[in-house]
Amino acid sequence: MHPIGRRPFLFSAAFVALFSSALSAQTKPRIGVIGAGKIGGQLARFWAEAGYPVMVSALNLDEMKKLAADIGHGARAGTAREAAAFGQVIVVSVPFGALPQVGRDYAAELKGKVVLDTTNPYVGRDGAMANEAIQKGTGAVVPTYLPGVRLVRAFNQIGAAKLAPLSKATGEKTGVPLASDDAEGLRIASQLVRDAGFEPVVVGGLSTAKRFDVGSPAYTDLRVSELKARLGLK
Repeated sequence: MHPIGRRPFLFSAAFVALFSSALSAQTKPRIGVIGAGKIGGQLARFWAEAGYPVMVSALNLDEMKKLAADIGHGARAGTAREAAAFGQVIVVSVPFGALPQVGRDYAAELKGKVVLDTTNPYVGRDGAMANEAIQKGTGAVVPTYLPGVRLVRAFNQIGAAKLAPLSKATGEKTGVPLASDDAEGLRIASQLVRDAGFEPVVVGGLSTAKRFDVGSPAYTDLRVSELKARLGLK
């Protein structure tokens, strides 16, 4: 074929590639982070760098504006209500004792959304309410505080200081256990875990979150194979 006859095809292929790339970026869900402290803020950074639209929030809006500017990649700052409304996926990374208020204050904005819950109950910090979660398991208790959401327990067992170095570590990836009763929520959470530089390990429904709660053998950063071994997974 004469070279001139290829031009329409080459132009078309380039256009399709460009369109596909733009479409891929558009399909990444918006992420609202309620409680962008050491853990929430680092997760927001991971996902903004991976091309997700991100809004961070905390009590001090000025600090959030500085964080968003530092993260870059289009990250923005807002109030907790604005982040709850902005996100198609929400990350809740507040002290465990604040969960009831989050559920009450932002019920309308959170309803029906996939919510990744990174919180952990500590009696010394959260008071007596933490006892119920420790005894029954977070997967049984957190839904009572965040009703109407598609809850996923995630990123609760890696210390904030280790998130960044572990996400860039070579060799076998660090595993992040996930528990949810929502299949689509698990799919979305799994992709977010991968895009943060970790490997998702789906444990089961919300009731199985107790297997990686505070005090369990899996409540620490572990490579995937060791995490699965501690959880009794193949």
